[in-house]
Amino acid sequence: MTDTLTNARTRGVAAPAAPEGRLAGVIAAALHRSRSTRLRLGRAFRVVRAVVTPLGWSLAATVSLAFLGGYLAGWTELVVIAWTGLTLCLMALAYLLGRTKYAVSLSLGTRRVVVGDPVTGRVVIENPARRRLPAVRVEVPVGSALSVIPMPSLGRLARFSHDFVVPTRRRGLVTVGPVRTVRADPIGLVRKELVWAEKIELRVHPRTISIPATSTGLIRDLEGNPTRDLTTNDVSFNSLREYVPGDERRSIHWKSTAKTGTLMVRQFEETRRSELMVVLGLRDAECATDDEFELAVSVAGSLGVRAIRDDRTVSVSVSALTPPYALRQVTAMRSLSTVTRNRLLDDLSIIERHPAALPLADVAGLASDAVNGISVAFLVCGSTVTARQLRAAANRFSAGVEVVAVVCEPEAVPSYRRMGELSVITIGFLDDLHKSLARTKAA
Repeated sequence: MTDTLTNARTRGVAAPAAPEGRLAGVIAAALHRSRSTRLRLGRAFRVVRAVVTPLGWSLAATVSLAFLGGYLAGWTELVVIAWTGLTLCLMALAYLLGRTKYAVSLSLGTRRVVVGDPVTGRVVIENPARRRLPAVRVEVPVGSALSVIPMPSLGRLARFSHDFVVPTRRRGLVTVGPVRTVRADPIGLVRKELVWAEKIELRVHPRTISIPATSTGLIRDLEGNPTRDLTTNDVSFNSLREYVPGDERRSIHWKSTAKTGTLMVRQFEETRRSELMVVLGLRDAECATDDEFELAVSVAGSLGVRAIRDDRTVSVSVSALTPPYALRQVTAMRSLSTVTRNRLLDDLSIIERHPAALPLADVAGLASDAVNGISVAFLVCGSTVTARQLRAAANRFSAGVEVVAVVCEPEAVPSYRRMGELSVITIGFLDDLHKSLARTKAA
């Protein structure tokens, strides 16, 4: 046997494979075909599942049971039902035949809008093919709603456009699109969707009002806000006093010295750059209703926008929310972007109330520690925040900081009161903010 194999190799003839090798090859080929078949069947099932509706699966099951029961039991009625259902299934599949190619574009008149202002979107569909394309249904998701557009059949190079209204009744982020065409049978057994255009995000900003330029700072001068601390070197002149050893000679006021015969030096009020802080409460329990929270967001936006227009340094702080998977509450704050007016309103458009948000006093404390040189701080909250909680929040700021609490209570009569060093104003409408701030400044 060994000599035979050696002679076969010598003559260049392949030796016959061993039985074990042939069996392994057959098994490997069978496994490969089985895996390939499973992949094809899985791909086909996914395609079928994507186009067949629940009603279609129900009818297919009914047809199968009707055929089985009708022919086995000899029920003519079941046989009629089975063939009728099969006919409906074949007619529904005919609606999926053929390929369509459209040129679809989606556009909005603007990407930013104030709550309540109308916004119109437009869908433009063109037929770039050389043949007529069938009529289809066009669907455009608009937030949680759905805009359905019946599109007629389009001839060669024909164009179809349709305008739809985007609801902006509530502040937030509205996602428009993507545009999809739907081919389906009249009964609803099959449904084939094709996505053609990308989605567009529309930011619905809170409503804001224009308030006086001096309202956000309450006190204002050339370089900044004067404090009660006196110094011998600044720009806000306060008074004169007698010279004390160690005073700088350049501070001596020579005219007064000549009149009194005693060295007199200038005394100034120390100034600092106006740093505005707005703290907005997000805790669910701090607002009685959604309308209160929306009013509070509008107040925070109005104060921040006014400060940005005045080129003041402004910070808008809210509570950082605890992730759902966290084991404990996150004790942190989040600063909204105040680079530009639109960036601030973009951030304000997506904030929401949350039961796990930090209390107003905790957010005020974190904001006070994070920002230096605060001159004026606004605490914006709902009507459920008590006077004790407001005082606790105000005490988190350093001495010398003017703290104003803005309590938002829809349809309430505007009021103003003082609680020690804290000014508390209550507004019922956003327009009340203008007069209330003017009253605070006068007081």
